[in-house]
Amino acid sequence: MLRRAGKGIGRLARSMMGDRKANFAVMTALSAPVALALAAVAIDEASIYTERREAQAMVDLAAITAASNINNVNTAVVTTLTDNGMPGVVVQASGQTIAPAAGKTVVTVTQGRYASSTTNVTQRFQAGVTPYNAVRVTLAKIPNRYFASSLIPTPVIGTQATASMTPLATFSVGSRLLSVNGGILNALLSGLLGGNISLSVMDYNGLVSADVSVLSFISALATQLNITAGTYSDVLASKATVGQIATAMANVPGLGNTAKVALQTIASKSTSTAKIPLSSLVDLGSVGSLGLGQQPSGLGVDASAMGMLTAAAVLANGTNQAAIDLGATIPGLLSTKLSIAIGEPMQSSPWLAIDGIGTVVRTAQTRIKLTASVGIGTPGLAGGISLLAVNLPLNVEVAYAEAKLTDITCPTGPSSISVSIAAHPGVAQLNLANSNNPSGFADFSQPQTFTDADIADVSLRLLLINIPLIQVMGSAATAITNNSPQTLTFNATDISNKTVKTVSTRNISQSLTTSLVNNLSLSANLLGLGIDVTALLGTVKPAVVALLNTVTAPVDDLLYNVLSALGVGVGQADVRVTGATCGRAVLVQ
Repeated sequence: MLRRAGKGIGRLARSMMGDRKANFAVMTALSAPVALALAAVAIDEASIYTERREAQAMVDLAAITAASNINNVNTAVVTTLTDNGMPGVVVQASGQTIAPAAGKTVVTVTQGRYASSTTNVTQRFQAGVTPYNAVRVTLAKIPNRYFASSLIPTPVIGTQATASMTPLATFSVGSRLLSVNGGILNALLSGLLGGNISLSVMDYNGLVSADVSVLSFISALATQLNITAGTYSDVLASKATVGQIATAMANVPGLGNTAKVALQTIASKSTSTAKIPLSSLVDLGSVGSLGLGQQPSGLGVDASAMGMLTAAAVLANGTNQAAIDLGATIPGLLSTKLSIAIGEPMQSSPWLAIDGIGTVVRTAQTRIKLTASVGIGTPGLAGGISLLAVNLPLNVEVAYAEAKLTDITCPTGPSSISVSIAAHPGVAQLNLANSNNPSGFADFSQPQTFTDADIADVSLRLLLINIPLIQVMGSAATAITNNSPQTLTFNATDISNKTVKTVSTRNISQSLTTSLVNNLSLSANLLGLGIDVTALLGTVKPAVVALLNTVTAPVDDLLYNVLSALGVGVGQADVRVTGATCGRAVLVQ
């Protein structure tokens, strides 16, 4: 019985195994749930991928918009995302933790500074560092799910974008020559450059009024240096003599003939072979990456021909002293000698810069020592006193002036551009005295100290007394302080007209030399001679002060021409913006 049952089951099994009818239907029924699950996952994954790409595109756009509105980034991001269909946008502030949910998109907006020059890409964006020029936007959201929500966990879409906007301005700081003394300038340039520079007042006026295209100048200089290809920065990484610089400036297209001939004359007469690093003269910033001959869109890059020439001459002179003997060429002075020392320029602080917010330009620290002998005229004074000599030992030290680019804005477009520069002139110290350490005149690491100088030599002839020589010693000092920065604002018209604006430490209502002379303190050592010193000085001082006051105007003119030619002003500094652009926001790594 059991055997027959077993055989029946075997026959049935063999029959079923051999029967292939409806196999596809069975397999379909068995695999359909798996296939449907896989299809659901594939559809949802494809949807999430598409949604992530759309979210990335929106975050890119939001970052660019925020960078273009750096002072109102949160509103810019929320508006951009909402207008593009992103649901329930919420800005997560610093220190908050907001979880994304269905219908809620969480964004984090971080302002900072982007430095493309940083080698490490991950360190180029520095959060919170001012002045801001970049924005990083991070987005988190829950994607839409259609079929597979019960099969796989719901992911969070996370995207991020960083955009930077780098506004640029071309600006410089110095002191302009409003009036020209050709003899003084010739002596100064000859002292700085060697040779015998002899230009007329008309030549100097041509240089003062001329502007040169900085990029055209660098291209011309590349020819002088046999650099046939590359970028502007490649040229600025090299060195050149003042003669090469003057020749390149003369070859800039559009330069007036008077200035052109003057520059060619300086180039041919200069005997200085010192080569200056061109990066100390001009900083092109990001513009330097352009190829030679290329021009930045919407940005003027011009500079004063005279300013660039004298800045180059100062750099070429290095820390050496320039000695100038003007002889009797200054009205009222029998002899005049000048010693000039110029401090080492501060690193990363050129004379002219083309860069973004935070860029600083400075003048050089300068010392001048003037030793002059004053013509006496009528030597006889009351009481048997005669003036034999009157001297003017004048020392001037001017610290560097500084201009810092603090803001560039375009509220309603390029025509509304506004450039703000915080500038302050250098502190100035003037002494009518002798230095305690003449050998340290060019050592700017040590402050100068002063002592009484021989201001006047007199003789005294009385009934019983005849003193052929009495030295009258004296000194005076004054300082220009109150050196807090002042903000200068340049609008589109100022920039187009290359307007010069001036900051002053105070309103200087009188001649600086006059203020020194009027504060002069005199003394004489007549101990043991039985002579009333007070009476002697009471007679001598008015005469000496009156005599010195007759030469304060030409001395001031001398100091003004020398300092202004060096790009330095006593108690004031001139700032000029010759080009600016707000740029455009771009995505960065």
